[in-house]
Amino acid sequence: MSAAGSLLVAAPLVAVPSLVVALRPARPDTVAPLRLAVVRAAVVTGAFAVLTVELLGALRLLTLPAFAVAWLIFVAVAVAAATWRRRRAAGPGGAPGPVTVRARLADRWRTAGRGERLLAGTVGGLVLVELLVALLAEPNNFDSQTYHLPKVEHWVAQGSLEFWPTAIHRQVTIPPGAEYLLLHLRLFTGGDALYNLVQWAAGVGCLLAVARIAAQLGGGRRAQLLTAFVLGTTPMVALQATSTQTDLVCAAWVACVATLALDGLRRRAGFGTLLLLGAATGLTAVTKTSGLIGVGPLLLLWGIGQLRLAYVGGTGRVADRDRRVGARVDGPARPALVGAGRVGLPTGGADPVAPAATAGVTRPGAGGAPEPPGPPGSRAGGTARTVAGSVLVVLVALLVVGPFLARVQAEFGHPLGPPRLRESIPMERHDPPSVLVNAMRIGHTALDTPLALVRAGTAEAIVAGARAIGVDPQDRAITFGRETFPVPAWYPDEDRVAFPLAGALALVGAALALARPARVSPASAGALRGYAVAVVTAVALHTAMIKWQPWGNRLLLYALVLAAPLAGLWLDSLFRRRLASESESASGSSSAPGRRRSVAAGLAVAMLAGSALAGVLALSYGFPRRLVGAGSVFTTSEWDTRFLRRPQWADEFRAAADAVRASGARRVGLVQQNDNWEYPWWLLLRDADGRPPELVALQSVLPDRPPADPGSTDAIVCTGTRKVCADLVPAGWTLLWRGYVGYALPPPG
Repeated sequence: MSAAGSLLVAAPLVAVPSLVVALRPARPDTVAPLRLAVVRAAVVTGAFAVLTVELLGALRLLTLPAFAVAWLIFVAVAVAAATWRRRRAAGPGGAPGPVTVRARLADRWRTAGRGERLLAGTVGGLVLVELLVALLAEPNNFDSQTYHLPKVEHWVAQGSLEFWPTAIHRQVTIPPGAEYLLLHLRLFTGGDALYNLVQWAAGVGCLLAVARIAAQLGGGRRAQLLTAFVLGTTPMVALQATSTQTDLVCAAWVACVATLALDGLRRRAGFGTLLLLGAATGLTAVTKTSGLIGVGPLLLLWGIGQLRLAYVGGTGRVADRDRRVGARVDGPARPALVGAGRVGLPTGGADPVAPAATAGVTRPGAGGAPEPPGPPGSRAGGTARTVAGSVLVVLVALLVVGPFLARVQAEFGHPLGPPRLRESIPMERHDPPSVLVNAMRIGHTALDTPLALVRAGTAEAIVAGARAIGVDPQDRAITFGRETFPVPAWYPDEDRVAFPLAGALALVGAALALARPARVSPASAGALRGYAVAVVTAVALHTAMIKWQPWGNRLLLYALVLAAPLAGLWLDSLFRRRLASESESASGSSSAPGRRRSVAAGLAVAMLAGSALAGVLALSYGFPRRLVGAGSVFTTSEWDTRFLRRPQWADEFRAAADAVRASGARRVGLVQQNDNWEYPWWLLLRDADGRPPELVALQSVLPDRPPADPGSTDAIVCTGTRKVCADLVPAGWTLLWRGYVGYALPPPG
């Protein structure tokens, strides 16, 4: 990495904290203001990164100097905004300095119970270990070798976002939002050493966002920590946080939409919030269109909340009702909870820290002060304002994702790409029996466990049930490609690992949030039920729109992130009632319901312990990046790490590349199939000074972009099928083949 590149890598590290200071909400009653500021800074930075790529790509300026200028301007604006904000921060709501933040964190740790410290320490430890793995391990995700990372190399090579001839349609048809972020790092560093940090940062963003969502739904400090714990210990999250896959990036943008939308249930959205909602929606769409399945219900919830504020004129009456409900549900037990920090999981009631020291810590039910009722004549204006705000959100989203959709529309005549893409993943049948079978198969794979008898028994029941209602469980219209249900999904593999513990907790939390929200969150029952409806709707839409596939668990990751607060809030309420039962028992008034609550709380603690163990094992032994054993990031060489998915290919790629480089070839033809690895050629065929080769495809699935003439190349490299390669090699060339990889060279002279 050059000195200039090192300085540019520091640019985001300066810009994001500056934006956190500049965008910290001024209202003192804002829920978790620091986390909200982080969400705002992330959305602004993400939108800047995407729009910069689109603008400079249109100008054919995807170069280091152009990106350097853009980032210097962005950093200057962010620092100036932070400086201006600090000068105005003398009054309430001002941005606290680093010393104040550290003091508050130290105070919260001092006042936390043992259970809270254990939760926070576990999540923090996992995040730090994930950072270590992300820095040490080279990118080795299968899809990244095929299309995620080759995209970036093509953009750098041609200096624009124009589509190119390719046999791998996913290089141009799959939304490129996460790869746009990688492009910045590629230009800064000249390589992929920091690529894994994008998903790691997305994982941290998810944890902060879901903790804030729990606070917005009435959860205290313990509920927020439980939420982060449930999500942070999920193996899929732990493994993807060290990867160049894209699911965590998508989930992070969906979580940003969720926490911004929930603010709209208690306060009318201002212009800045509308821009942020639109930008987060656009970032979701340009990263992974399936994330819009989660965004849609959230925006609908936001719109209903905004209309309700227009007609009801605020939430004062609802808030008063929720407080009355909370008093009836938990009032008698609250005095007994004082000092409960002696037990393993302490009380989740009001934060014991003094208000002056807990501006960033939310209280149960704290959703920001509701707006006062407005005059009756303001209803029509409020409705018009909501409609106009919704239109603005859509327009901003289109500004972010529109350029990519326009390119796809121009290339394939449809904004969602060619028919093979539109028909391979989305459901082609939507009759209730087919949707039910698809939902059961998705649920079976998501909740898979190492218990083979359980897996086999439930799978047989699903297959038999499907046939009983007239649905073929392997119907291609509801099943991806040629895959066959069921498949084992319990093993900690980043692409398919199940989440039975987090999923079960989320299911219970969602059911109780829908049926008895006042028992889960007495102070915010209405908001909790509305949010639960949005999450359940998103899951139902997902099962009705996305075909079952062996690696479908990662496509469902955004829904798990959204559901984590429901699990955290339910667990918190369970422990709260358990403590109340213990208090009653101490006073001699034990009851059967109290004993049942104690048993349920014990089971929940066991599940949390199992979740922590699963997270630790995923990082220790997960695939394809692990801390110990064969393939450890500490003992495996760079090249072997890249090929852990297919170790038998490593020497084959290297031998072919050595022969091509030795021939002096600069223009190299590619022969490959849709799921073959292209990225190793970009690494192996570089010059000694790092200059990338000129790689051209000899096949193309893009109708209007013909492949290169094999005779115009200096050499040909092939993967996959020898016959396909041989058919494209010019007469008189020498074709050598070794297992999966081959190469062809022209005759000497």
